[in-house]
Amino acid sequence: MHVSTLTRDALIPRNPDGIGRGLGLALLVHALLVVAIAFGVSWRSSNPAGVEAELWAAVPQIAAPRPVEPEPAPQPKPAPPPPPKPEPVQKPQQDAQIAIEKAKKEEERKRKEEEEARREELQRQKEEQLRQQKEEAERKKKEAEAKRKEQERLEALREAQMKRILSQAGATGDPSSTGTAQRTAGPSASYAGRIKARILPNIVFSDSIDANPLATVEVRAAPDGTIIGRKLLKSSGVPAWDEAVLRAIDKTEVLPRDTDGRVPSTIEISFRPRE
Repeated sequence: MHVSTLTRDALIPRNPDGIGRGLGLALLVHALLVVAIAFGVSWRSSNPAGVEAELWAAVPQIAAPRPVEPEPAPQPKPAPPPPPKPEPVQKPQQDAQIAIEKAKKEEERKRKEEEEARREELQRQKEEQLRQQKEEAERKKKEAEAKRKEQERLEALREAQMKRILSQAGATGDPSSTGTAQRTAGPSASYAGRIKARILPNIVFSDSIDANPLATVEVRAAPDGTIIGRKLLKSSGVPAWDEAVLRAIDKTEVLPRDTDGRVPSTIEISFRPRE
């Protein structure tokens, strides 16, 4: 058997890894030795035979201290929150007064809103009424203007038609006459005087009166002049004079013809005692 010679240099590790392996091997050998001794003492009653062992170990090395983690810096404790302010305790009477004032303010606000809405509605109704009145006035104005124009048109047509008719039939009026009829419907200016001249001689009145009362009579005659009726329209206030006039008309019986040869169907005549 060849036994190699170990030198000191061979036992000394040359690098850190060798130191670690040697230290581990030494520790393992010592641990196995301790276990063997303890086993032998506990289970064997006879003295163990001598054992020779030759331990080879590297040069003892001291283990480097393990790294110690630095203790964390103490964190400042957060300041405790300030204690809540105690709410003021209100008395029941103060609460009731606050509620009453709040209700009054709410009622006042509603009342103002209602008044404002009512004013706006009245203003709107007034403006609507004015607008309707204006439209109604404009409508009436247009209708009146249209009616006036239509009336003027009808008058022009009627006047043109009358001129056409008069041009076809000869008129009997005076040259200065402004009428459109072919003949004058009323009596002439002198006709009333002629009738009175016919009736006055038939009046018989012998009473003496100071005043000169006026009696107005309506006389109705036939186309040939025959009196067919008479009526007292306005009394003179002297019954005897009124009766005398009516008797004279009855006595006359026939009225004279007018200048155009006609006799009006109805004519009013007034009589006074002093004529």
